[in-house]
Amino acid sequence: MRKFKTQHLTIIALAIALNYVGANIALFLHLPLYLDSIGTILAGTLFGPIGGVLTAAGSGLISGITTDLFALYYLPVGLLTGCLSGWLLYQHPHSKRMLPIVTLGVALPGTIVSSLITNYLFHGVTSSGSSLIVQILSGLGLNQLVSITIVQAGTDYLDRLLTIVVITQVCQHLKKQMTTL
Repeated sequence: MRKFKTQHLTIIALAIALNYVGANIALFLHLPLYLDSIGTILAGTLFGPIGGVLTAAGSGLISGITTDLFALYYLPVGLLTGCLSGWLLYQHPHSKRMLPIVTLGVALPGTIVSSLITNYLFHGVTSSGSSLIVQILSGLGLNQLVSITIVQAGTDYLDRLLTIVVITQVCQHLKKQMTTL
């Protein structure tokens, strides 16, 4: 098992804060993106699956207790994202052409889990701005689970792709400085 140094734990705490701020910006602006996995993917990329999972757990619990109760129900999605981002991105530099495929590997399992949670627990209505799109599609006659899955797949993929592109750029610069930690 990997031993985390104080500097690593400090970065994980910063990543939790990054998730919290991103999630609340998306929540309060009713964005159809989530912005709640920026820190999770950063920690997963820097420290592997354990770093990603610790960050997702911390930010999910804090968000769920303080500003968005829905975050507690979606904690399994965050844990999955943290684990997969750590597994697929940690010490595996990818070309820019591979990032869309890597993003699919990070986003797709979470999309399936979050679609099921949204459908069976919340019947398509959550605190996310994407709920409006789900309701529109359902109103047009699409099955609720299909509507949720279509919206979830699009928003999850775009959210994770933007995050992974930014994080890989940031990590290229941070990795040089992290070797001294």
